[in-house]
Amino acid sequence: QLQASGGGLVQAGGSLRLSCEASGSVGSIVVMAWYRQAPGKQRDMVAEMTTFGRIAYADSVKGRYTISSNNAKNRVYLRMNDLKPEDTAVYYCGVLLVTGSRSWGQGTLVTVSS
Repeated sequence: QLQASGGGLVQAGGSLRLSCEASGSVGSIVVMAWYRQAPGKQRDMVAEMTTFGRIAYADSVKGRYTISSNNAKNRVYLRMNDLKPEDTAVYYCGVLLVTGSRSWGQGTLVTVSS
């Protein structure tokens, strides 16, 4: 089970920090990631990290977003700086388990005003 929080309304240029806590079979997690879905668009990967620490970002957020986790690997964070109106979306945390299955949180809305 995943619980995301930290979304809200922010002006362009501002910052937000999203947080997601995983419970249950956290020992089976191999990838923790953040995705986002804007109205009328598909859900796209924003940032992901493996439990070994390999990190990847979407080109659109490189240099502005930072993904991190706690030592227990049951929380994943997304620090978002220099936010732009086009970053407005529902942000979802997701995990990939060692079994190959994925699990999603409920999403948290980020709105960036111009």
